[in-house]
Amino acid sequence: MKKILSVIGAAALLVVSLFFLQGCIKDSCKKTYTYSYFEPVYKTTAEVKANIKSNAPTAIVNPGKLYVYGNYIFLNEIDKGIHIIDNSNPAKPNNVAFIDMPGNVDLAVKDNTLYADFYTDLVVMDISNPVQATVKKFVEGVFPYRFYTNGFYNDTTKVIVNWIKHDTTVVEDCNFSYAVLALNNPNVYFDASSSTFKASAPTGIGGSMARFAITHDRLYTVGNSEMTIFNIAAAANPSFVAKKNIGWDIETIYPFKDKLFLGSSSGMFVYSIDNADNPFQSGQFSHVRTCDPVIADNDYAYVTLRSGTACAGFTNQLEVLQLNDNFDPTLLKIYPMTNPHGLSKDGTTLFVCDGSDGLKIYNAANVNDLQLIKQINGFETEDVIAHNHIALVVAKDGFYQYDYTDINNIKLLSKLSITNN
Repeated sequence: MKKILSVIGAAALLVVSLFFLQGCIKDSCKKTYTYSYFEPVYKTTAEVKANIKSNAPTAIVNPGKLYVYGNYIFLNEIDKGIHIIDNSNPAKPNNVAFIDMPGNVDLAVKDNTLYADFYTDLVVMDISNPVQATVKKFVEGVFPYRFYTNGFYNDTTKVIVNWIKHDTTVVEDCNFSYAVLALNNPNVYFDASSSTFKASAPTGIGGSMARFAITHDRLYTVGNSEMTIFNIAAAANPSFVAKKNIGWDIETIYPFKDKLFLGSSSGMFVYSIDNADNPFQSGQFSHVRTCDPVIADNDYAYVTLRSGTACAGFTNQLEVLQLNDNFDPTLLKIYPMTNPHGLSKDGTTLFVCDGSDGLKIYNAANVNDLQLIKQINGFETEDVIAHNHIALVVAKDGFYQYDYTDINNIKLLSKLSITNN
């Protein structure tokens, strides 16, 4: 969740830090406060919707969720849109187009159809030719967890497409309290919600940090406390099926066979989709409060727990759980980590993005004794998809691809660098 402090009415947002200089002359005392605030930039809804299509490629600045479909990679630019990367030659990926979509965080693909969130709406796009992607349908108001609160009210007749940063300084009496400023201009929260699974075409492959998942001709999406189900048997014309309450602090969703694995800040939930339109909870594993992406195979689930201000926890580890058909998963083994994020598994090879400790690659043939094959340092990793002997890695400084055909001689194929603002 992104936190933005409101400073000037409903249009300014306070962030960053506060510095003050205090001086007293006789009985007077003044403090100087320097801060930054952000002013929203609006466009009309009609303007924004008309521009949701394949446009000229743009630099990668703040990458988020990752999705692989055929020879193309769809890489979210957080709250901005989707980069389309032609990956026909992984050694030379080509950033070919950008779909402008303010408020976009998640995506999934099936049958040449892309599904993505546009603030509170679901956008359905034809990507038969990805460089000429076009909108087929908007399903409005299906993601109500995307909102502003605590004092900031955007113009609902328009769409926020950017924020302009302003720096300013004010001089106040020493009796003035910064706490008073904060109370008079309360916090504003923008809920930008935050798996890897094997599947045959025409469904693509998503990362372990995803909130969108496709299986059984259904699109399942998760918000903080709800699961929304769409029937996508007619791919270009999805229909809303149901919304289910599923607890609190849900972070990720991962489909495998007849199950959905939901990662939350307090545990992992297993949902049966024997009835695709009415998933029901069939198991649960609880842990200390912390961020929690999850993947699974036939017998085991792999869960990474990490500390961080958004997660309010202090645990950093990989947990391996035994999956049981008729009762809750059980913990088999804990492996200490530095700050693990996304993970992926291909056969017996397990990939873990361990934050500032880079990418860790394990032989997972024996889950009770994972063997580290290689650790690739020098970058801060966030998510990974391992598929067809190529590991696609999203990191703080770029998008990497590694060839692990020879697991003992893993090679860097390419890197698309991130452009700093």
